[in-house]
Amino acid sequence: MAKTIDNYVERTSARLLHSLSRSGGSIPLHRIQFSETIIQYLLDKKRVQVQNTGCGFLLEIAEDF
Repeated sequence: MAKTIDNYVERTSARLLHSLSRSGGSIPLHRIQFSETIIQYLLDKKRVQVQNTGCGFLLEIAEDF
């Protein structure tokens, strides 16, 4: 059962990364309609980062990725 969950997280996180790349590399965090689990997974893998703009937060593709 754990393998099924891992596949779901991998596929969904890939969709979020694709959305980020199509939108210029960053999206305001409040506009993302993916679960916190998916966002946290990408943060843990260091594929994305959160930037405080002073007016809100952006989720952006990490420069190292």
